Amino acid sequence: MTVTWVALAALAVALAWPVPILLARAAWPARAPGTALVVWQAIALTGGLSMIGALLSYGLAPFGDTLVDGLRALPRSLLSGSLPRGSEFSQMFALSGAILLGIHLLLNLVTTFVRAERSRRRHRQLVTLLSAPMPERPDTRLIDHEAPVAYCLPGTTRSVTVLSAGLIAILDDEQLRAVTAHERAHATQRHHLVLLAFRAWRGSLPWFPIATRAHQAVAILVEMLADDRARRVVSDETLARSIAIVASESPDAATPMLAPDGSNALAADSPSATRRIARLVDAVPPLGLPARVFAVACAVALVAVPTVLLLWPAFR
Repeated sequence: MTVTWVALAALAVALAWPVPILLARAAWPARAPGTALVVWQAIALTGGLSMIGALLSYGLAPFGDTLVDGLRALPRSLLSGSLPRGSEFSQMFALSGAILLGIHLLLNLVTTFVRAERSRRRHRQLVTLLSAPMPERPDTRLIDHEAPVAYCLPGTTRSVTVLSAGLIAILDDEQLRAVTAHERAHATQRHHLVLLAFRAWRGSLPWFPIATRAHQAVAILVEMLADDRARRVVSDETLARSIAIVASESPDAATPMLAPDGSNALAADSPSATRRIARLVDAVPPLGLPARVFAVACAVALVAVPTVLLLWPAFR
């Protein structure tokens, strides 16, 4: 299995540094945020599979010629209390690392999801108590707060959009339509689940700079996707103006205060707002269909590489 773990280790290194940096600096994701989101998810999934697969393949090398053979022989070896001849400390260390890393990533994903759901339920109860429904806007509630804030509270069957009185005061009707459409897009497209996965990845590997970079890139992409949905009901100029107004009027602490999980709050921070406004003002054409198909095909192939490397030798 030497070729397998060497190839997986090289792929893990590539996906841990140069590939995410190149993607984060590229201009094309702004032209096709949905496609770029698929590529980012493929990078994260393949990176995790490659890291664990490389450690597992190297650690199981003494147990068999393939990963499947090694996994079958490992329980027998553990029950007998003996290791195969030629086993090295580095291989046992790698095997332990693969098991611990896999458990760590899985548990962190589960705990992140549970904590987010608990926080969302508590926040929804508070919103119900402290806000009032807006009859002219279904599934929308108004909270009496001077900070201009809009965010979405996703639910299993029904989502709620929360607007503040400060936001209503500074935006006209068309701009409010833009903001509402933007937030509802977050709910219908389930952006909170995508962000949750990348937040769990960042929390699992806080020392891993690419995890933070990926989370930031994905956060901006979901905002662009929501912008694209809002562009169907209002003009680009109206949407850009509403983003600029909210960004200029929002204090830094407003969004975290009203939306503690931060999953689908209106991204009004300066870097995000600047990129979104520039995208709307410049009216850059969307990425062509052939380019989008090629990017998705690359993402699928990327996920297939570690899977084939790990399983194909057993069925050859």
